[in-house]
Amino acid sequence: MVSDISNSISKSHKISIAPMMDCTDKHYRMIMRKISSKALLYTEMIVAQSLIYSDNKEKFLNFNREEHPLSIQFGGDNPEHLKEAAKMAQDWGYDEINFNVGCPSSRVCAGNFGASLMNHPYKVVKCIEALKNNCNLPVTIKHRIGVDNNDSFSNLNNFVRHISNAGVERFTIHARKAFLKGLNPKENRNIPPLRYDIVKRLKDENPSIIIEINGGFTNINQCIDGLKSFDGIMIGRSAYKYPLRWNEIDNKIYGEQSLPLKASDIIFSLIPYIDNHLQKINKSWDICKHLINIVESIPNAKKWRNNISQLSIKGNLSIEMLIDYTKELKSMGY
Repeated sequence: MVSDISNSISKSHKISIAPMMDCTDKHYRMIMRKISSKALLYTEMIVAQSLIYSDNKEKFLNFNREEHPLSIQFGGDNPEHLKEAAKMAQDWGYDEINFNVGCPSSRVCAGNFGASLMNHPYKVVKCIEALKNNCNLPVTIKHRIGVDNNDSFSNLNNFVRHISNAGVERFTIHARKAFLKGLNPKENRNIPPLRYDIVKRLKDENPSIIIEINGGFTNINQCIDGLKSFDGIMIGRSAYKYPLRWNEIDNKIYGEQSLPLKASDIIFSLIPYIDNHLQKINKSWDICKHLINIVESIPNAKKWRNNISQLSIKGNLSIEMLIDYTKELKSMGY
């Protein structure tokens, strides 16, 4: 059954955790859900064509029920593929669908989707319509402020208005333009300058359109300030590298009366999940590679992370050992 959250998600959420390749898998999302019960979480981008022709659709679609609210992000440019993907997303129980028009990867753009689609707004409309007409989920979009020389405000404004008419319910805008040639994805996240002013002007000229901003947010106070101008803030690499720094999202952003969680609190809360995973797969590194980021800026943090990493990579980390290591953190007040 589709979560009731899906009916209001596009208007209610203020903070989201960006879809990040090789980062926002179901294990990382479980960690972030322990840190915030309110933030909107995303899957990694799923290429619709790969999903359609896969013999193992569970690999792409499975998630833990605790992850709600959860958005599935699709990439692609074929309306027929997106039509089938939309049906699967609804059947699987996702809360919304997000369409990727922002990824600058050369491999993605070679497939004529991702950021390259900003040059083809009419094709984007067809893709959005395929998604909208084949499910009851909110459909949102993530894109850049421009690509290469297609970076005028007029073009961006026309793009957003055109796509809005197709039924997109929220625009998440990375406040940098993308260079499809000359920069790799990592460079595209840092080298093009942030232009919050452009996204602010877009919101000012389109007050009825729900606009969430992404790019460069590294702490909650920045988000609080950003929410004065925008409908939502999407956090990216900072939430992955330093997840515990966001442990006051529910309190400061959503007004929940809760104390900030410590690293040991979060790990202890995940013990049943990790234990269940170990019993099924007997492999902990796929969880611990995310978990170790929680432990930082405390005495011997590097040593703690190295110990967990080495044991986990070698397959020697038992749940009892993880509990002992976490007790060590708790005894130090972390």
